[in-house]
Order: sequence, then C-alpha cells, then structure tokens
Amino acid sequence: MPAKRRTDTPPPRTGNSEAEVLRGFLDYLRTSIAAKVDGASEPQVRTAMVPSGTNLLGLLNHLTSVERSLFLGEDVTTWQATFKASPNDSVAEIVAHYRKTVERANKVLDACTDLAAPIPGRPAPSVRWALTHMIEETGRHAGHADILRELIDSTTGR
Repeated sequence: MPAKRRTDTPPPRTGNSEAEVLRGFLDYLRTSIAAKVDGASEPQVRTAMVPSGTNLLGLLNHLTSVERSLFLGEDVTTWQATFKASPNDSVAEIVAHYRKTVERANKVLDACTDLAAPIPGRPAPSVRWALTHMIEETGRHAGHADILRELIDSTTGR
C-alpha cells in the first residue's frame, strides 16, 4: 500500500540568519491561524466551544490586538476584552483586518536590522524578544484554533 500523502503545510525552510528563521516561523503560524478562521461558518465561529468561553473568531481578534500592541505600539486597556469579536464584523472582515495588521507589522519588522534593538518607537522589548513572543503567542492560539475548528466542522490540518 502506498504511503499516505501529507496534506498539512510543513514548517518553513527559511534562510540562514536568525531573523529569517524567526520571521519565517512567525509568518507560517500567522498563515495557519488565519486559514483556520477563514471559511468557518457563522454562528459557530463565535460560539464558545469550551467552558472558558474561547471561540475561533475571538482568538483571531486577540492575536490582531497582540500584533498591534507589540509591533505597532497601540495600547490595549483590557486584554480579556480582545478575545471578543464585534458582532457587527463578519468572519471575512476580521480575517482581512488580521491580515492587514500583519502586513503593517511586517513593514515595521522590515526596517529592523538589529534583533537586539528595541522595536522602533518603543523603549522595549528587543526585536528578538518580540518575534519570539509573537511566535509563542500565535502558536499557542493556533493550537486552540485547531481544536475549535475541528469541533465546529471536522476540518483538520494546516
């Protein structure tokens, strides 16, 4: 019997520099979580599937806020509130907003040549720390999104 063909998108094979590896893995995770939300149906995408109240759309809304805070310098007053998506925004609008935020964050990162330096316009943290934290944050919530999407419509994979 032939081997089953892998349908997941494998981790990136990035360049040799530390910055290329970090950026490559971050973009891989960003693409993965946006794909988990994109195409999910209403109202399930907003429905709390676990006792904590976590829902698929709220995860992407939260990650948008983290990107905006970390890379764009925007203040967040209540982190818990970022886990709630506006009922007026469609799935497509929230995914598009996330992708636009990522695009803006990448422009900031494109200007960063020293990983030990702070994010431009911010006293801290270093670019290295910010990239590592965003990889951790996005990876953690991408795992949550994997489970939530499977509960919604049995969709699996990256």
